Amino acid sequence: MRLRIATTIGAALLAGTFISSALAQDTTPDADWPLYARDHSGQRYSPLADINRDNVNQIERAWSMPISANGGGGAMAGTVPVVIDGIMYLPITGAIVALDGATGRHIWRHEITDGLARRAVTYWPGDGAIGPRLFYNPGNSIVALNPQTGEVDTSFGNNGEITWEGTRYNYPPSVFHNVLVIGAQTPEIPEGDDGDTRAFDARTGEFRWAFNTIPHEGEFGNDTWLDDGWRNRPGANMWIWYTTADVETGLFYFTLGSPGPNYYGGDRPGDNLFGNSLVAVDIETGEYRWHFQAIHHELWDWDLPAPPVLVDLTVEGERVPGLALTGKNGLMYILNRETGEPIHGVNEHFVAAANVPGEWYSPTQPIPVRPEPLQRMWWDPSDVVTAEDTNAEHAAACRALLDSYGGTFFNSGPFTPFFLHEEGDPPRASINMPHNGGSVWGGSAADPTTGYIFVNITEGGSIGWIEPRDPEGNYGNGTQGSWQPYDRGSLIGPGAYSGFNASFKDDEGRNVSLPCIRPPWGHMVAVNGNTGEIAWKVQLGTTPQLAEGKRETGANNSAGGAMATAGGLVFIGATSDARLRAFDSATGEIVWEEQLDYTVNSIPMSYRGADGRQYIAVVATGGTAYGTLRGPDGQPANNESVITWALPE
Repeated sequence: MRLRIATTIGAALLAGTFISSALAQDTTPDADWPLYARDHSGQRYSPLADINRDNVNQIERAWSMPISANGGGGAMAGTVPVVIDGIMYLPITGAIVALDGATGRHIWRHEITDGLARRAVTYWPGDGAIGPRLFYNPGNSIVALNPQTGEVDTSFGNNGEITWEGTRYNYPPSVFHNVLVIGAQTPEIPEGDDGDTRAFDARTGEFRWAFNTIPHEGEFGNDTWLDDGWRNRPGANMWIWYTTADVETGLFYFTLGSPGPNYYGGDRPGDNLFGNSLVAVDIETGEYRWHFQAIHHELWDWDLPAPPVLVDLTVEGERVPGLALTGKNGLMYILNRETGEPIHGVNEHFVAAANVPGEWYSPTQPIPVRPEPLQRMWWDPSDVVTAEDTNAEHAAACRALLDSYGGTFFNSGPFTPFFLHEEGDPPRASINMPHNGGSVWGGSAADPTTGYIFVNITEGGSIGWIEPRDPEGNYGNGTQGSWQPYDRGSLIGPGAYSGFNASFKDDEGRNVSLPCIRPPWGHMVAVNGNTGEIAWKVQLGTTPQLAEGKRETGANNSAGGAMATAGGLVFIGATSDARLRAFDSATGEIVWEEQLDYTVNSIPMSYRGADGRQYIAVVATGGTAYGTLRGPDGQPANNESVITWALPE
């Protein structure tokens, strides 16, 4: 049995079980930012409007804190603080710190003696009988802190900590009601530990439930794994460190990555649920409710990196509880969050197959009717950059790279497969668009007052073929060539993310690598979720390494996401040119921007400080518009900062 319209099954399971959901009933105080994406809907929408489209050009730096100068060892890309009652809580890898959100003054510091804290901390408001807690995960455990003092809360788990056997998860738990949820970090190899999603009680630390992300024998979805390909299969894991949930229905949504191994699936024929799927479960029990698989039998290492954003929509005059799901394939699926059914249509399109021996190719893949693809999906040789686009050296390098592949690539549009290449064969490389682009872990933000969904998109092409593995080769993740017969390869060697990029030297002799497709290479997109139409689409980012007059190219922005505000603004860093920008949420016009020392590889956030002012804050995490910043010793400098802005007092 092949599950093509999975949402029909979900709708049958849910018929008559849900009451109308109103995301407005999420009681997050306007002044706070208590979760990674602010509230359970994942909208990353601040109700504060002191800073708005009319006065944003007046904001100025309020305070900043160099992280490494405070003994933290640096903040990992993607780090977002949480703020409750004006107090900011932040992991700085080797410690958790509490800061005054209005001044940056240190309040307390919790040293981590075993492991590291990455990406975020988790705030749980308590249940009335038990007070609030902060949680972090140093690797294979969850530790509870008292948010007032930073001391370990010994009433949780075993003297303040719970541990588990099996697969590690190196990111903070998600929290909903009294349930903590973690994913699994599994290597992308053919055999190994599972990637199951697990839940624990936020009050006691007791184990609550586990969801088999690769269904076991007799479970729903197991028949999508032919020839027992599900056994001992790693992957299909929730690797993202934040999730979304519906407050009213109790549905918890998590996205899952690809089954192992990448690029070759001959030993796992079938659609491979729940790989590359959005899964909705009951938060209290982990019981399956519905799913939507965005990629059948994944062969591109596209995963589903970000959870969906939940937003109520008005469709033909009727309120519809919606969600929007994006991913590396450059598509947006707008679904009914109670049933999983597409709101604006999703069709199964026939897609091309290749010739890798033993491979199983899905004949179709799901492509939305609306919205249209968020970025380019097709390629032809006329799309190669010219000297007028960038410069003569870069254009020549791109043309030489294309010529090395025989002067052309195979491309069949969305979900282009990779073909077999053996020693002595002439080049026959495929190009997939997007590359490591589309929408990555930054995901989407949304404005609940308009139904607009905001997402940043990176353009690019991924080139390569499938070739026999070298039995002596090392292919990453500790995988030797004997693990599997084939892997995607290219003239520069097998491996993931072989982008259609080429390099040139800038005026100071620094090596600059840029895409070989014609710009723009980055966009900010607003989708009207009510209609499924693109409301606006504008260039995002520049290339300062190019000559004057050629820098308006758009830029790689795959390592960050956007925030929306009630002031009619969309803030985003993310771009490789190390700038923070604010767009008018209605039109896409840039109304403010500032050059930073470091790239904002994270999501901006906003809160009200104890002084009553609205603040915009980001964590800038290394690298500059000109590449990695290095100190006098030649080693990468590590002066990442928390930076805040506010209107003048």
